[in-house]
Amino acid sequence: MGRLDDKVAFITGVARGQGRAHAVRLAREGARIIGIDLAGPLPGAVPYDSATPADLEETRHLVKAEGGEAHLVQGDVRDLDAMKAVVQEGVAQFGGLDVIVANAGICIPETWNEITPTSFADVLDINVTGVWNTVMAGADHLIARGGGSIILISSAAGVKMQPFMVHYTTSKHALVGMARAFAAELGNHDIRVNTVHPGGVATPMGSGSMQQRLEETAASNPRLAQMGMTFLNQFAAEPEEISHMVAFLASDESKFITASRFSVDGGTTVF
Repeated sequence: MGRLDDKVAFITGVARGQGRAHAVRLAREGARIIGIDLAGPLPGAVPYDSATPADLEETRHLVKAEGGEAHLVQGDVRDLDAMKAVVQEGVAQFGGLDVIVANAGICIPETWNEITPTSFADVLDINVTGVWNTVMAGADHLIARGGGSIILISSAAGVKMQPFMVHYTTSKHALVGMARAFAAELGNHDIRVNTVHPGGVATPMGSGSMQQRLEETAASNPRLAQMGMTFLNQFAAEPEEISHMVAFLASDESKFITASRFSVDGGTTVF
């Protein structure tokens, strides 16, 4: 018996990294997975490699290896109509929806005066509007089910801040307010809404020229460069360590927890 037997979860950014880890973990707990991922070129200012359709297919294979079922589709969280269609297809296939994990997001290291209107808009469109779209695409299905759990993946940047990322920090703080506002209104339908705040996580977000850009932006003000340190000897989490918290919030073990934020960051936001 898994903690999520007979549950259905909708996860964005599911092709790799944290999204894939969440899909695999929830499938291991018994959930069936509806998922979406751009699995294609990211906005031009993003310095790391984009996910691919092959990555999305690998997630499908890994969910199946856990004994799970998955309806995974290539798509864009900025397109609300497309998201609603994907969720409707999954609900028709699996019979309902119980959990939403709004995981998709982008991160662009830029100093305050390097940020352009385009890069600012790209981050906010995906990280904020995309999360709102995710909730809007699935909330009515949770209501029809009689309740459920919505989990917004924020960041340590949504608790403290992330230097050299004004747009990213803004977007991740926005999710805390969004979660509280949704929690207030959706609580009447026994839907709980919480945020998870990872620090550094070992994912493909560190690929491409990401490390170089982090070093370049840090050089503009070196005293801020150590703000991401942890209390622990482990500097970055594995994606599965974030999924432990997601699985808890998706399960009935957290049924009286809402409008709360959960840091999984080794103490980064307190250091």
